[in-house]
Amino acid sequence: MSQYETPLFTGLIEHAKKNPIQFHIPGHKKGAGIDPEFRAFIGDNALSIDLINIGPLDDLHAPKGIIKKAQDLAADAFGADHTFFSVQGTSGAIMTMVMAVCGPGDKIIVPRNVHKSVMSAIVFSGATPIFIHPEIDKRLGISHGITTDSVEKALEQHPDAKGVLVINPTYFGISADLQKIVEIAHSYSVPVLVDEAHGVHIHFHEDLPLSAMQAGADMAATSVHKLGGSMTQSSVLNVREGLVSPQRVQSILSMMTTTSTSYLLLASLDVARKRLATEGHELIQKTIELANYTRGQLNEIPNISCIGKEIIGTKATFDYDPTKLIIPIYELGITGYDVEKWLRENYHIEVELSDLYNILCIITPGDTKEDVDMLIRALKELSHQIQVTQDQAKSKERIFLPDIPVLALTPRDAFYAETEVITFNESAGRIIAEFIMVYPPGIPIFIPGEIITEENLTYIKKNLEAGLPVQGPEDPTLDTLRVIKEHRAIR
Repeated sequence: MSQYETPLFTGLIEHAKKNPIQFHIPGHKKGAGIDPEFRAFIGDNALSIDLINIGPLDDLHAPKGIIKKAQDLAADAFGADHTFFSVQGTSGAIMTMVMAVCGPGDKIIVPRNVHKSVMSAIVFSGATPIFIHPEIDKRLGISHGITTDSVEKALEQHPDAKGVLVINPTYFGISADLQKIVEIAHSYSVPVLVDEAHGVHIHFHEDLPLSAMQAGADMAATSVHKLGGSMTQSSVLNVREGLVSPQRVQSILSMMTTTSTSYLLLASLDVARKRLATEGHELIQKTIELANYTRGQLNEIPNISCIGKEIIGTKATFDYDPTKLIIPIYELGITGYDVEKWLRENYHIEVELSDLYNILCIITPGDTKEDVDMLIRALKELSHQIQVTQDQAKSKERIFLPDIPVLALTPRDAFYAETEVITFNESAGRIIAEFIMVYPPGIPIFIPGEIITEENLTYIKKNLEAGLPVQGPEDPTLDTLRVIKEHRAIR
């Protein structure tokens, strides 16, 4: 088969052309039964291939036909032994990775700055997380990846771990020395699972960090929709045989996946793979050039900068993805969220992420020079409006990033424990029973089982005051928190 082929997408089109009479779901029957305004907007072509797993169209849960062919082509493109399509996003693929290697009581080595989906999988599986503290960038107020030294130390202390999970690259595009981490883990016969949500494109250009499959990892959950051109919620799970059973991966993924799989999402994975495999290098080259042009222009703006190669050099910053524009704005004296709102209200520009100290913009093959020039123009205007004196710049508040809380109970034990609700201000010292995070990026400030500290409560308050989206607790106001119930001793 050729990488120019799209067996799944082509098969859907050929089926739709036959215009069959459908006595099966979905109930809108090629759009005839859907809201007319929605149909006019979406279009008949899309609705004609919004289909279900009937015989001619294969079944994602047991692929033997056009889906299998599409997955085989994807495996070839990504350098994997097996590739599984996910319509549950990368979160579903990440949960599959963890649950495919871990059961109740099994240890898994993970960085503390993992996505919520990793911790959800740990709760579901009953695994025990062995946390590695990521390297903190005090200038930017963000976490990077984990170091080879920390992985070596963790495996020396826990050689019975069932897996090592690595974020590569991070949300901000920073990569660790993944190849060395894989070598260390494999010397203990421990598989390496990679959260590659933000790195689908890195496999297709030599000037980007090594991909998980190139580095020899055993599994990688990869968001094709984020940076690879497929539709939102569509991802892949790449698997290398040896330390991981692909049959078990298929079984777990099937358990995590709806039986009513979206063929629109599946088809978009098929065509995105084709484009990455056949045009990816050229498209990514232009994207890198556009990002570097933008970076250079932003670095000319007073009190605004854009991080580049200078970030490389620590043990946790082995490489970086230049298509991610990390733009520190704390020298303006306002928060990243303030900048996000200003760009939205004044220029109709939407950024990928804002936090207390930065904004993050991503550049993909879908961007143009006109787009980035508008961003440059907007930030020049903002900088001109906010004139910061030298004395003001020197008196800027120091970057505040709290220590990672101590884990007192396994996340599963805490999640299912007897709990009670108390006020936010009275919760320090108690064990939390729910997640709290800022999304994006979805890295928990607290996970179930951690001891609440005043420092982390203050950090949550700072994010709330800045208007950032703090999520997770049952009480969306965060006036109260759910904690493990404490029983007094019987006298």
